[in-house]
Amino acid sequence: MSTQADERFMRLALALGRRGLGRVWPNPAVGCVIVAGGGDPGRIVGRGTTAPGGRPHAETEALRMAGAAARGATAYVTLEPCAHHGRTPPCAEALIAAGVARVVTAIEDPDPRVSGRGHAMLRAAGIEVTTGVLSAEAAADQRGFLTRVRQGRPMLTLKLATTLDGRIATASGESRWITSEAARLRVQLMRAASDAILVGGGTARADDPALTVRLPGVAAHPVRIVASRALDLPRGGVLWRAQGAPLWLVHGASAPAEARAAWAGQGAELIEVAEVAGGIDPGAMLAALGARGIGRVLCEGGGQLAAALLGAGLVDRLALFTAGAAIGADGRAARRRVAMRARNSRRHRAP
Repeated sequence: MSTQADERFMRLALALGRRGLGRVWPNPAVGCVIVAGGGDPGRIVGRGTTAPGGRPHAETEALRMAGAAARGATAYVTLEPCAHHGRTPPCAEALIAAGVARVVTAIEDPDPRVSGRGHAMLRAAGIEVTTGVLSAEAAADQRGFLTRVRQGRPMLTLKLATTLDGRIATASGESRWITSEAARLRVQLMRAASDAILVGGGTARADDPALTVRLPGVAAHPVRIVASRALDLPRGGVLWRAQGAPLWLVHGASAPAEARAAWAGQGAELIEVAEVAGGIDPGAMLAALGARGIGRVLCEGGGQLAAALLGAGLVDRLALFTAGAAIGADGRAARRRVAMRARNSRRHRAP
């Protein structure tokens, strides 16, 4: 049975775990707090979050900080400790070896290699286990990981920016500066918490975007992904030259060999998926990304890709930024399906 103290320490563990969002794939972003003395007030002797790239795990980091003080302590972990040998030993074994007396977790890990086995290992070692503390909050934080494990694809957030008259770009296709500086800062924060940034070939051709995080102190960037059936993307621009972030190009079987060789020569990873009428299969694309460990994707358009994802039922979250301006009848309108979905979704109104 959980207590107010359990919830308080779990909130701290959740806050620690969120620091890893966008930086630890293919592993989940986990937080861990170790408290000596038990109960309230208790004394925090160790804390950890999953390290960039997914290793070390949060429990390992917290135990390292706690040292001998972990013996007899309570460990608060936002996700069930792993029970399998991968690139690191099981965290459940590390908690047992450290001599913790109690482990409190938020949610069970649905990974078939874990799925209750971590909790079972702890109980078999005589450790008291309490589960389900702040489970709703933890599930929201872990939605990308949970979607990838359960559905075989990443969680997808679709970001759209429209003017007051429902336009997503000028007549020439320019869409980069529809919203304000404050809105663009919000998008940068969303990028930083994502494993990958996705755009369609039309957006890449019109805007030649960098698709990186432009925030102070950011050293690692999300994977940049462009969906282009024929790989007919501009060469010599920002995407062609930028080497500071991974670039994945999702294309169809019809992409010319010359284009494939050219982009591969620039260091891009090429991912071939099935084609459907008008482009690539959006479901096959997301399945391929999930198979590569991507759990959180932020799609920034354009309209054709957004409509395809919505039509396939693959959009988990919609972030709609509305600018206080109008482009006029010559501008490109948001597709009807996108607009209908937006009316029933949470809006981010651009200042």
